[in-house]
Amino acid sequence: MKCDRCSAAAVEWIRYSGEHLCRDHFLGFVERRAKRELRSQVHLRGQERIAIGMSGGKDSSTTAALLVEFLRSRSEMELIGITIDEGIASYRPAGIDFAKRLCARLGIEHRVLAYQETSGHTMDEVVARDPESIPCSYCGPFRRQALNRAAVEVGADYVATGLNLDDTAQSILMNVARGDIEKLARLGPHESRQPGLVPRIQPLRMIPEKEVYLYALLRGIEFHDATCPYAERAQRGRFREILHRLEEESPGTRHAIVSGYDQMRPLLQSAYPPATLNACARCGEPTVSTVCKACELRERIEKIGAPDVTEPLV
Repeated sequence: MKCDRCSAAAVEWIRYSGEHLCRDHFLGFVERRAKRELRSQVHLRGQERIAIGMSGGKDSSTTAALLVEFLRSRSEMELIGITIDEGIASYRPAGIDFAKRLCARLGIEHRVLAYQETSGHTMDEVVARDPESIPCSYCGPFRRQALNRAAVEVGADYVATGLNLDDTAQSILMNVARGDIEKLARLGPHESRQPGLVPRIQPLRMIPEKEVYLYALLRGIEFHDATCPYAERAQRGRFREILHRLEEESPGTRHAIVSGYDQMRPLLQSAYPPATLNACARCGEPTVSTVCKACELRERIEKIGAPDVTEPLV
């Protein structure tokens, strides 16, 4: 099959548009949309410092590579890669190595912050102590707290994450299904700046996951191609399957969900303006409550106590 824009061989069929693209036109197709999305989310004046949340996977690695490319001519700006080490022995060390190597290749600083330093427990310990819970219910708040803390520590003006179109559409559907309209109104990217919270930007927000994967392969971006061992218990997986079926039956569904949400977003934000934040009584991080969710979960784990080590943990 030939590219619809030239005579070269096509590498991808963009099913939602019907277009066949060769390698060069596909790369440009992704880059233009990511650059347009970045410009729509933030106006960079110069001298800003952007922290990039880097797991070592395809999405965050592609985000880092694209930001380096986009900002190459703006030497006054600084990029810093930050990897959060959840403490999953069978999974995270390899991701850290990939992130570290990519940062060295891109010429940007790389830092690692572990859950042990923020929440006081690795995720392996959390799962061992509370095996009946959904691990993501702990990991989400721990990660948000750790990434924000790391961004504050490096003096970042923004945190760039690798959330792609699939991730974004899934989050919208999940919050609609739960009836959590307040959380729906506060999904990133963040337009306002609140004390103690570093706003997040999402350059890949309108790029499908499959296209991110292919882009990374074609650009020669090395990444950790693995799935968290605890992800199969996450509720998000069910919404991923639902969205996949919808997209298969009606190409463009993901884009429609996000575009529809963006049209409603101003109304949602007017109904749920940014909440007044307090300093957590335990850790000092911003929270709408007296004690932040991460500290609540940490205290819950500590009350449960250590598992019985007389029997091997599975």
